[in-house]
Amino acid sequence: MKTVIILAILLLAAGFSLAQHRTFSIQGENFMLDGKPFLIRSGEMHYPRVPREHWRDRFKKAKALGLNTITTYVFWNLHEKRQGKFDFSGNSDIVEYAKIAKEEGLLMIVRPGPYICTEWDFGGIPPWLLREKDMQVRTKDKRFLAANERYMREVGKRLAPLEIHKGGNIIMVQVENEYGSFGDDHEYMEAIRESLQKAGFSVPLFTSDGPSEKLLKGGTLPDVASVINFGADDNISEQFKNFRDFRSKVPRMVGEYWIGWFDHWGEKHHKVEAEIVARGVESYLQNDISFNLYMFHGGWSFGYMAGANYSRRSPYEPDISDYDYDSALDAGGRTTPKYNAIRGVMKRYLKNEKLPEVTDDTKFIEIPAFELNESANLFDGIKLPKAVRSKNPLPMESFGQNHGFVLYRRKLDSDVNGKVEFKEQRDYSHVFVNRNFVGKLDRRLREQSIDLNAKKDDVLDVLVENMGRINFGKDFIYDRKGITEKVSFDGKELKNWEIFSLPFDDLSKIKFSKKSVENPVFFRGEFSLNETGDTFLDMRNWGKGHVWVNGHHLGRFWQIGPQQSLYVPVGWLKKGKNSIVVLDLENKGNRTIKSGKEILYETR
Repeated sequence: MKTVIILAILLLAAGFSLAQHRTFSIQGENFMLDGKPFLIRSGEMHYPRVPREHWRDRFKKAKALGLNTITTYVFWNLHEKRQGKFDFSGNSDIVEYAKIAKEEGLLMIVRPGPYICTEWDFGGIPPWLLREKDMQVRTKDKRFLAANERYMREVGKRLAPLEIHKGGNIIMVQVENEYGSFGDDHEYMEAIRESLQKAGFSVPLFTSDGPSEKLLKGGTLPDVASVINFGADDNISEQFKNFRDFRSKVPRMVGEYWIGWFDHWGEKHHKVEAEIVARGVESYLQNDISFNLYMFHGGWSFGYMAGANYSRRSPYEPDISDYDYDSALDAGGRTTPKYNAIRGVMKRYLKNEKLPEVTDDTKFIEIPAFELNESANLFDGIKLPKAVRSKNPLPMESFGQNHGFVLYRRKLDSDVNGKVEFKEQRDYSHVFVNRNFVGKLDRRLREQSIDLNAKKDDVLDVLVENMGRINFGKDFIYDRKGITEKVSFDGKELKNWEIFSLPFDDLSKIKFSKKSVENPVFFRGEFSLNETGDTFLDMRNWGKGHVWVNGHHLGRFWQIGPQQSLYVPVGWLKKGKNSIVVLDLENKGNRTIKSGKEILYETR
């Protein structure tokens, strides 16, 4: 009997070991899972953009859609906000994220960068690197490579043990990100590849680029797998013909199948028809092409984290905080017609798999209108920090500030009557003389000068808002914030500035009162809840600014749209009294706010 028990224990242990330790590889034209050809059906979802309490719900919906894999970036600038100090806790706990995905039967693809783009501030690179004036990110600059290697070591310490052959669910890791759209330095790419290997990653590595020959030549490595990115409107056969001309007899995968698109402030909310997206998925299933839906669930870029772009049309195009992306799940995690269309295709083609039923555990609530009856003006309600005194204006990165606002102050030593020019203000400035508002400057509109009529000894204040660092293209590496070079009048530079760092990451010292105050103004109020749930604040009657609920920074609002609401996840609310602070730079007398269950967009 004793022998039988021991034998049973050994068999159970062997079975457990086999169940926990699996294999993933690339052989010829196939991805191989446990020795058999495997089609990757992935969806992109980012842990910082989805409240932690909802991760499992979203993974269940991914499985019910027919996905077998989740892909995520790793966000360097969240994990190392201050140089050398790493944080992988709370909503940044990517280890727990991966473990929950595994529990829900999902494999994982990890994209640690160091650059990740994703409409995220500075493409995920920590802005403290810009403190060095000549820093060249995404190059062989030794300082950048050293910082990257330190970061990758921390990522590897946490994620390499979760690779599939070690009992986890991570099957592939990406080297850099769309590097062909930035450069063609293969020595740099080799250095990034080596940093991943030194960090302990041993699953297959891959690169991800657009499908043109130029982008593929610039962004790939000869002995590393390659995937291509394109949208639902693109001709699939043509994209893979281009890829086949570049590299043949390898697995075919759409690393980012753009099923929607992101939004800039002042533009129309993007939509892509569900039928077009579903036809693309059907084509992949018919032709054994692996794919990653970008985005399966976009979520929200909380706080200051939304990035920006630039184009021939505009030198600066800031992204909204809403990262709905017209995804399969909306910004609140609810299924959409696009989700249903994709699921219908999956059910037809995955005849040997029974998809789970779609469940939704997310509760939404409405908050009746309430008033924010306390306020504080920027100049009277805030004790300014100690000033940095400088002959020339300095960008915020120069004194270690990552996000928020900078106030530049100067007492005029002569009359100023005419055009004052900035080289240049980034990104949105409110200008005051003796605390009286005189005008604003919008980088989107190439506004870099303002007409002033001021006297000697008047005090000039320029409040500059960082609207998000550019995250794509060759010029993003220079996108420092504040007044980046100089201010001049009549050909003469205005020197000797006091510079105040205003990240607004601690609002506890603001002196609120019930007096009426002028812009820019902070409002404070309370609302009570009998039950908690997710909700969307209705910001349609407000101007331009930011909102904090119970100390959590929700993101930006702006009356120009398209985003007209702010997402408040259930984990940031509590039964009983809740506090709210609104910074409105351009308030027109409104003090009332309410919430609802729907995401609001301006229709144009």
